This record gives sequence, C-alpha cells and structure tokens, in this order.
Amino acid sequence: MSTRGTTLFADNPDVQLAPGAEQDTLVLSMGPQHPSTHGVLRVLLRLDGEVVVSAEPEIGFLHTGIEKQAENLLWQQAVTVVDRADYLAPLSNSLCYVLAAEQLLGIDTIPPRARVLRVMFTELTRLASHLVWLGTHCLDLGAQSIFFYAFEMRERILSIMELVTGARMHQSWFRIGGLAIDVPVGFLDAIDDFIARFPQRLADMRAIVEKNVIILDRLVGVGRISAEEAVAWGLTGPSLRATGIRYDVRRAHPYCDYDQYDFDVPTQTEGDCYARFVVRLNEMYESWRIIKQARDRFPGGPVTIDDRKIIPPPKTEIQHSMEALIHHFKLVSAGFNVPEGHVYQAVESPRGELGMYVTSAGGNKPWRVRWRAPSFYQTQALKRLAPGNLIADVVAIIGSLDPVFGDVDR
Repeated sequence: MSTRGTTLFADNPDVQLAPGAEQDTLVLSMGPQHPSTHGVLRVLLRLDGEVVVSAEPEIGFLHTGIEKQAENLLWQQAVTVVDRADYLAPLSNSLCYVLAAEQLLGIDTIPPRARVLRVMFTELTRLASHLVWLGTHCLDLGAQSIFFYAFEMRERILSIMELVTGARMHQSWFRIGGLAIDVPVGFLDAIDDFIARFPQRLADMRAIVEKNVIILDRLVGVGRISAEEAVAWGLTGPSLRATGIRYDVRRAHPYCDYDQYDFDVPTQTEGDCYARFVVRLNEMYESWRIIKQARDRFPGGPVTIDDRKIIPPPKTEIQHSMEALIHHFKLVSAGFNVPEGHVYQAVESPRGELGMYVTSAGGNKPWRVRWRAPSFYQTQALKRLAPGNLIADVVAIIGSLDPVFGDVDR
C-alpha cells in the first residue's frame, strides 16, 4: 500500500486514521467515460485531498446478456456469443465452452491435430491480450513508444488469426468436437516467422519499460495485497500469482494436454502493481515457449471427430450421399441433443480462471450457461486496493488488474 499522503480509511490495516480528526472528504465519480478505466467502469471515489478514502466500482454499463443469449441458441451456435464476452481473448472463451459441452457429450478425446491447434491459438490469444494490456497500461503511465511496439506484434498475431479463420477478432473457430476448418497453406510459414521474431521483440519491450524509473515510481508499492487477501477476494491469474501463489489452471487442472508441455508458472511475492506487471511480462515468454513446442509437435490428420451426429459431413460427401445430406440438414436446422447433466469447466484465460457451469436438460440448446468471469473479481478488488493511494494511483491499479468489461458484465 502506498504511503504517500494521509488517509481516513480506517478499515484498512495498512492505513492509520488520524485520532479525533473530523476532516471533510470529497466524493468524485471516475468514469464510466474515462480513458483509463479500460472500459465502461464507474468508480465512486471518496477523497481526502488527493488520497483515496474508499472506492466503490459500479458495473453493468456493458451488459449484453450473453449468458441468456447462449441459452437460446443451438449448442454449436452459442460459440459465436461466448466469443464476445472477454473480447480480448475470444478463443479462451470458446475453448472453455466447447470443453464443457464435450464433457456433457462424453467426448473423451479429439484428434491430435485439433488439440495442438487449440493450444497454439489460445496461447496466441493470451499473447495478443497481454500485448494490448502492455501498450495501454504504459500509455496510462505516460509511456507512448511501447504502445507501438506492442501493437505491431499484436498485428502479426491477428494476421495469423485472419489467415486461418477469416477474422481478426471473434474467430468462432473452435467447435464442439474439434475445429471449424483446418489451417490453410502458408500457416506454418506464418507461425514460424512469428516464433522467430517474438523473443527479440519481447526483449526490446522489456528493455524500454521494465526498469524505467518512471514506471518503477508509479507501480512499486502501489495497490499491494497479501496472498491471503487475494484468495479471499477471489483473485486468480496474474493478480493472484503476483502475491506468490503458483496457481494456474493449466497446471492445477490440465486440459488440452497442457500437462505434456514444458512451461513455468511465473510468480512474484510483493503483490503490488509492479509485481503484476512483471508476472505478465514473464507469462508472455512462457506462452511463446508453449507455441514453439506446439509447432514442433504439429501433427497431421483430421481436425474434427468422426461423428456425423455432431459434425456435419464434408461437402464432397453431401454431393453423393442422401444420408449425408440429411445429417447436414438436421445439424444446421435443429442441431443435436446433449444428454442431461451439468459440468463446471475451467481454463486459464489471460485474466485468470475462466469457468463455465453448463447445464443440459437433454435438448438441443443449453439449459444454463453460467460464467465465472475473472475480471469480475479483479474489479471488485478495487475496494481493497485503491484506498490509501492517490487518485493517479487508481489509474495504475486498474491497468495492473487488466479487467475487460465485456467479461465483467456479460
């Protein structure tokens, strides 16, 4: 917790209330139209001078009803809306959903090529998301050049996404049972070029900001939280690992063969804004390692399971088989039924543990799709992190948490 200035926030054990002091405070509304709240967030600040006494985040300005939309679409169609919650990590969202649906269907495994591509593209998504965080967070702190470094690298990732899926964002490429389409000719050259370029570009970005005295002054000691408090507030992802807790869903509850990849789970112990900053920089390198391993083991074969009750038959077969045409028509018009049951599936999104509790009533649509959105918990933690810091520190704290408000509001 920053020691700059004085505060009246008596509930915070790190901050002392001046005995007998009856001072006036000012209530200030920060947002929802504010360039440094990283989305439509309103924070009601109570101030003693420039020092934050209390902070109350107000959410809901970006509510889209994605959970309810998913419950009114066919199982495969719902992929298109879950993509749009955490709009900086759409493939992480859709991976969580399709894994949950596959559990309900009893699909134990999908082809190796599809598994490798799922890992590769979710890690590319993590990199793209962290690059947006790095560029915009440093802009908040007054550094401009790093924004162009980060977004130039992100453009390379989005170009690969567009080459493979036809879309830069909201690719809706993952499907229950595999992938929508296979990668095209030229994909391996594009991914090899990215793998070769990224380490040096990451080193360049770290050299610019990691030991910059202004960055250090703005982040070190600001927004500190202990490991016990981080758990109590429900923090996951980099915000939790910055307190020293080495919890990562990819390690704790492996999915998509993550237990077969060699990567570290970066941690720091300080629990402040700078610790969260360093954890994400280190995570970017680990994601690159995973992508490189996925490329090295890149197998051939199909990218979907061979089950015509779930996956439409190829067009070449439809032209010659009436049965295949009937299957295709049935899947497009009415989808497929999923056995009754419920499942909780979690993945490690760029912001932490993204979980989906999916329930089937036996029909062709989900009965319930309930999210555990990591950004929701990061945002509520502002109540704990902001008091005792300056108004300018609130900007740094929000940026260090990296919330996405499509994820918060859904």
